[in-house]
Amino acid sequence: MRGIAVLKKLSAGLAFGAGLALAASVASPVLADEIEVSDARLSAAEEGVILAADFAFELGPRLAEVVTNGVPLYFVVEFELTRPRWYWFDEKTAARRLQLRLSYHPLSRQYRLSTGVLQQNYPTLEDALKVLRRVRNWLVVDRSVGLAEASYEAAVRMRLDVAMLPKPFQLSAITSRELNLESPWRRFIFRPPAMLTAPAPAPVESREAKDSRDGKDVKESKDAKEPKEAEPK
Repeated sequence: MRGIAVLKKLSAGLAFGAGLALAASVASPVLADEIEVSDARLSAAEEGVILAADFAFELGPRLAEVVTNGVPLYFVVEFELTRPRWYWFDEKTAARRLQLRLSYHPLSRQYRLSTGVLQQNYPTLEDALKVLRRVRNWLVVDRSVGLAEASYEAAVRMRLDVAMLPKPFQLSAITSRELNLESPWRRFIFRPPAMLTAPAPAPVESREAKDSRDGKDVKESKDAKEPKEAEPK
């Protein structure tokens, strides 16, 4: 009898522990599947600083089914550039956000990748993902932004924007790891080249403006030399 009582207590304890574990798993959000930032680099261009980045990830069966059933997926690439300052808060020089929309059109049986007004169709999901994983020639710092001759910290990441999913999928994303996809921040040091830190060249004066200014100067000089007539008393 004593052994049976002990077994009952153990069973009750295991059931209670399992209930706590289940409650904790439901209450706390699940971890996301990870996107890897395999490469990220900045380079100087005439317009400013451009970013090239490569991401490594796969769509799980659940997300692949979602997009094939006509629900678009929105991916966001975020970029930040800061200048560390030991004597004060870090200076945030630039912050950019790029949205990429992945969708499927059943009539044409093609996948579409779009950003802004630009869009491109692909025959297979894998073809669209190959382009989605590569970001090229993205202007992240405009030439008008004054960069100092100092070291900056650049950071980039990609994530699936769950907030853009329909409401039922947003609720499922709380407990489903398959519907969460994001990368940690990839940080690296960037030192601007001299062409970006040098002062901008002075604007070139047009010939018409120069001729007009020269003519005005000549007229003013001539008027200054001519004696004024005495007014009659």
